[in-house]
Amino acid sequence: MKLSRKHLLGLEGVSRSEIETILNTAESFKEILERKIPKVPTLRGKTAVNLFFEPSTRTRVSFELAEKRLSADSVSISTKMSSSEKGETLVDTVRNLEAMKVDFLIVRHSSAGAAHFLASRIDVAVINAGDGCHEHPTQALLDLFTIRQKFGSFEGLKVVIVGDALHSRVARSNLWGLGAVGADITICSPPTFLAPGMENFGARIESDLDKAIQGADVVMVLRIQMERQGQHFFPSLREYAMQYGISRKRADSLKDSCLIMHPGPMNRGVEIAPDVADGVRSVILDQVTNGVAVRMAVLYLLSGGELDDAMAH
Repeated sequence: MKLSRKHLLGLEGVSRSEIETILNTAESFKEILERKIPKVPTLRGKTAVNLFFEPSTRTRVSFELAEKRLSADSVSISTKMSSSEKGETLVDTVRNLEAMKVDFLIVRHSSAGAAHFLASRIDVAVINAGDGCHEHPTQALLDLFTIRQKFGSFEGLKVVIVGDALHSRVARSNLWGLGAVGADITICSPPTFLAPGMENFGARIESDLDKAIQGADVVMVLRIQMERQGQHFFPSLREYAMQYGISRKRADSLKDSCLIMHPGPMNRGVEIAPDVADGVRSVILDQVTNGVAVRMAVLYLLSGGELDDAMAH
């Protein structure tokens, strides 16, 4: 199956079959990454530009590795390296890149809707690598991939998303993605960390963490995004850790099969205890590993590739 879309701007409106196509394709590429020489010529001759207007380690490097593993030419540009520092508009920046005949534009920007805005103005495949507090689709896809590797399917799985849902683009993409594949979702946050209308995403809302995580199959911990907060949303980090942190005691109360996830970077000792982050339930590093395969799949499918061909590599 091919993807019917040219861009990946978010998971809102992406069908279950499309998500499954991406995950199945990622499964094929995960096998390639385990080879002695983890590289295929699939996108040889294609050029990807990683345009990051916000700091990033995991996402940027993951995309760069995915591009190189597929033999695409890869260029990475940060804000400090771009002409935006000289006053050039975002549209002018990307139109100049388009004029250089690039094939993919991977964009991270602090403004919600930036990727949609660019996709409507250029003829290059745009992948949203995070736009403000809006969406981060490839992070949610790698989260789904990691969950499916453990459980095989999503039906009936209880997934609890804990923390700063107000500022989290990861939470929004996961709400769309997990909802599309049939998971049972609970959001557990302080009331000040809930966006208006978040109950309309189809998730339960719970403020008591100990109650929320009872019987959970997956606990997805969100980072407190200090850089996006213009005011204080809770009294202190210590109080937040007591009320909403995944402590050793809380981790020990979970089912043996329960996964603990975090998109990173982590505030250790605040939203998650260090020994929990590094413990046997944690699949945080698996998420990072899986990110390369998922991003390979997205690049491949947006280039017009099909799942059956990916499995033949």
